[in-house]
Amino acid sequence: MSAAPGTAGLSHHGPVGDPQPARIEPAEREGGVHDLLSSRAEPRQQTAWFVPGRIEVLGKHTDYAGGRSLLAAVDRGHTVTARRREDRLIVVTSGAAEDEVVLDLDDPGSRREDDGSGHWGGYVRTVVERLDANFPGRLVGADISIPSTLPLAAGMSSSSALVVGLALALIDLTGIAADPAFRAAITTPEQLGEYLGTVENGQTYGSLGGHRGVGTFGGSEDHTAMLCGRADALVQYSFCPVRHERTVPFPQDLALVVAVSGVDAAKTGAARDAYNRVSLAAWELIDRWRVDTGRRDDRVLADALASGPAARGRLVEYAGDDAYLRGRLEQFIAESERLVPAAAIALEEGDLEELGRLVDESQRGAEDGLGNQVPETVDLQRTARELGAHAASAFGAGFGGSVWALVPTETAEQFAQQWLDLYRTRHPHAAGRASVLVTRPGSCAHRVDVQAG
Repeated sequence: MSAAPGTAGLSHHGPVGDPQPARIEPAEREGGVHDLLSSRAEPRQQTAWFVPGRIEVLGKHTDYAGGRSLLAAVDRGHTVTARRREDRLIVVTSGAAEDEVVLDLDDPGSRREDDGSGHWGGYVRTVVERLDANFPGRLVGADISIPSTLPLAAGMSSSSALVVGLALALIDLTGIAADPAFRAAITTPEQLGEYLGTVENGQTYGSLGGHRGVGTFGGSEDHTAMLCGRADALVQYSFCPVRHERTVPFPQDLALVVAVSGVDAAKTGAARDAYNRVSLAAWELIDRWRVDTGRRDDRVLADALASGPAARGRLVEYAGDDAYLRGRLEQFIAESERLVPAAAIALEEGDLEELGRLVDESQRGAEDGLGNQVPETVDLQRTARELGAHAASAFGAGFGGSVWALVPTETAEQFAQQWLDLYRTRHPHAAGRASVLVTRPGSCAHRVDVQAG
């Protein structure tokens, strides 16, 4: 979708239900995505799905390198409603855009290539073309509408939520989940998240061939959070392949305040090049490793590091005198191997001081190792801590976007307004587009009443 400012003002999603037990099974097992994957998946005349945005609590640029992330789905997102048409047109409208996207399934010329402008239609075309290529003859004409409560280009992954929502709606509408090729490759929400990550980045998934993608070299962290997140809990996953490692109950007396900087976390033009530089550095390191060691089956950095105690030193040697490659490697090792699991344990044990220290270190890794922070997000993180947040961090692709802060529920609204006011004073150029929201971890993607959508 094209960039748009976040919703100004505050809203609070209060405590729900009793505290969660110490361990929770990965991904909800009734309804929603599990129902889609376990049912006979017969075609429907209409369907509607809510797909949340996500907060990356920790796990900065780790997923596509096989690392770990600590994630939360949120209570804001896209609602994707799809109804069959008699013809072969797919017509998509969005509450965040004035135009509509029209694709003719019988006319490949209607699926013009993305020109790199970031128009949201590029994501629509990517999903339609990939599903059509992987499951030929399954797609049907449809009217699709997408109202949204998710701030766009704010680091909460509105673009990946669009990919997930469109795919869920089209899979549900057409019965693609019953296709033998689908069932051979995808039987769990985790696998579906991994597949949809390849839809976005263009890679092949098992026997399901790759396609153009949207031009960014990301992973499946966002898609996994949206499909496997748990209400009132954080989920820890590792990637390549996707593996659930831990679910951490989110304390009922705490809230997440998200400050949208007003600096678009876009993935187009020069911003896309900067984003891809971060991921390409990880690929360059593993390529050097594979050539030098002959370990061709090591696909990602995590594979190399798991090969033995000498791996880290060898990877440092491959980085050589390239300061960016060295910083990128050290950031990945610290974030994935130490900070993510340690932060999950600190939250589980209620050690908020230790959690804050770990998250501060992660933020420094983003600033110094990734080089993907801008002055606005750096300042938001610093001021959140100065205002008393237990922990705070920028998140998402970087180069703009948002910062989360962990604060007591009872003072969250006051904190949010004070944080926003201070930011607007310090950064008047972004004041008109900056906003805040107060939230908690929300449910994963699920069907909703078609009439309500």
